[in-house]
Parts: sequence; structure tokens; C-alpha cells
Amino acid sequence: MIKNVLKVSAVMLVLGLASGCAAQRSGADQAQATADAAARDAAAAKSAAEAARAAADSAAQAAAAAQSTADRALAAANEAQSCCDANRDRLERMFQRSQAK
Repeated sequence: MIKNVLKVSAVMLVLGLASGCAAQRSGADQAQATADAAARDAAAAKSAAEAARAAADSAAQAAAAAQSTADRALAAANEAQSCCDANRDRLERMFQRSQAK
């Protein structure tokens, strides 16, 4: 009778350990799945960051081109103003000469 109790206890111990190992395996599988999901999320975030950086670089190049165009337009406007000032001065001198006669 004691031998039967010992045998049943040993079998129950083996079954208990086996089920505990199985539970640990499923926990390890769950941890691995979580780690894999985190790695996928990190890769997606990296891809999004690289796309944002490329867009920012493109915007910076467009802004630099716009600034260059604006600088050229300002230079042309200043040159036109100088020409107008010179014409105004010349016409003023001509008017003064005609009034002096």
C-alpha cells in the first residue's frame, strides 16, 4: 500500500513538473512573440523616421532654392531702382536747364 502511494506520488510529481515546464515554454514563446513584435515596431519606426528625414532634406533644398530666387529678385529690383533714380535725376536736371533759359 505504501509502495502504491509512493508510485502515485512519483507519477504526480513527474506530471506536475512536466506541466510546469510546458507552462514555462508557453511563457517563453509569448516573450519571444512580444520581442518579435517590438522588433517589427522598431523597424517600422526607423523606416518612418528615415522617410521623414528625406522629406525634411527635400524641404530644406526647396527652401534654399526659394531663398536663392528671392535674392536674385531683390538684386534685380535694386538694380531697377538705381536705374529709375538715375533717370529721375537726369530728367530733373533737364527740367532745371529748360527753366533756366
